[in-house]
Amino acid sequence: MDYEGQICRAPMERASYMLPVAVGCSYNRCKFCMLFKHLKYRELPLEQVKEELKRVKSVGGSPKRIFLGDGNAFGLETSRLLEILGMIRAYFPDFEEVNMDATVTNIRTKSDAELKALYDAGVRHLYLGIESGLDDVLDFMDKDHNLSEVYEAIARIQAVHMVYDAHMMTGVAGKGRGLYNAEMIAEFFNRTEPKRIVNFSMFLHKEAPLYKEIEAGRFHPASELENLEEEKRLLKLLSVDNLEYDGFHDFIEYRVRGTLPGDKERMLYSLQKCIEKYLTKEEVIAII
Repeated sequence: MDYEGQICRAPMERASYMLPVAVGCSYNRCKFCMLFKHLKYRELPLEQVKEELKRVKSVGGSPKRIFLGDGNAFGLETSRLLEILGMIRAYFPDFEEVNMDATVTNIRTKSDAELKALYDAGVRHLYLGIESGLDDVLDFMDKDHNLSEVYEAIARIQAVHMVYDAHMMTGVAGKGRGLYNAEMIAEFFNRTEPKRIVNFSMFLHKEAPLYKEIEAGRFHPASELENLEEEKRLLKLLSVDNLEYDGFHDFIEYRVRGTLPGDKERMLYSLQKCIEKYLTKEEVIAII
């Protein structure tokens, strides 16, 4: 597979066949994100997509789950997505689902009929970057939505039986606001019922636009201890049934994952032990 940039997808998609259909992210404005800043967004030629499908089939590949890359593949025009889905069906007639990242704007620009057509063609899971349960944080981070717009977008994809999965970030609300953010985003998740939540706890690069906000005193980053406490509050409050959760803290190399509610007590215990460890350490802030 020819791939340009850094591969980034939810851990729940690690067993999926990744099919690149674009390079970069068509939005690419979130202040905290550096994944695609060095890339110029472009859609890959359909012939290139076809050659990749042909290559995989030629070596005996027969994937059941396929993940379309890159940053927000659902932003492609519906006609183009349907053409790609038709090519997938032609090469792998027994595939079961196609999943991808999306933004609220991507959903908003597609009609209900288009969403239904994409579901009928095999699209199942859409990963949405929710990030925070607070509108002022979403606005400050230059996200492409507010919470009311997310509620509307999720209702529309769920109406055609697509599954909504969520990306979020502990620490995104800044110092002193983690517990409140946890309460607000837990309320949001309990109402919208995602199937999967991936928490990429904030890990900030000094070249990210958000770092300039820190230097200017307009954003004060939370410590990793506060991020762990935020995550613990979130997990306590989540009441979604059969919810897959995976939380990363790359800077301190800590991870907690499981399926709620069955694994909740084990996960909370693990978080508490990690919190106790950092109670006795100097403040750690995830910036490189």
